Amino acid sequence: MDKLTLPSLDSSLYPQIWQQQNLSNPQALLLMMLMGEEVPDAAAFTQQLLANEVYQDWINSSVFGRYLHRNFTAFSQQTEDSFNTDMPLLFRQELMRHAQYLSLGQVLFFAGDLTRSVRQTKVLSTTVNPATAIINAQQLSAKATINNPAMIINQIVIKGKQVLGFPIRHNKRTSERTRNEVLILDFQDLRLVDEGNISSKKRSNIDATILLRSYELR
Repeated sequence: MDKLTLPSLDSSLYPQIWQQQNLSNPQALLLMMLMGEEVPDAAAFTQQLLANEVYQDWINSSVFGRYLHRNFTAFSQQTEDSFNTDMPLLFRQELMRHAQYLSLGQVLFFAGDLTRSVRQTKVLSTTVNPATAIINAQQLSAKATINNPAMIINQIVIKGKQVLGFPIRHNKRTSERTRNEVLILDFQDLRLVDEGNISSKKRSNIDATILLRSYELR
């Protein structure tokens, strides 16, 4: 059976007015949030997503909820349970039956260093909410050693037609609703195309050193 392609979320969200500024794309929104003096409001952007018809199509068409996401992650990371060694592959094969292609040009975000295993497993957890990525990066930076204080934000642009993934549905009554996650399940190539430091306005709850990395996913 042919895979479906998710409609373009960014085309329905941008250009947009955010905090009295006209923003043409999600990268511009991310930069505005990073340069601001206050903590970005993930819940406010989530409300905007939930009011968007395309995003409603995304999450309502998905079979992948947060509970299933947690179990898939646990199975994928287990290495010692020899009795269940085939479970991660079986689980993934079943999920792949329901996965959809992501639209060309769609922008996704994630926090922290890209692990080496991502290119091998083809599994990557991302979000369409730039504020969520920033908050996650803050938390990771706070846990880092004193020798590695940089806060790392990553943005990915879908450049290939064969990138498969799942929007993840969350319980509307918990804090998980601000995650706005998309799990990437398969791709051909993940390439770093740009990297640079951003000087943010100093505030007590965000590190002044921000490393922004841009990737293309095919």
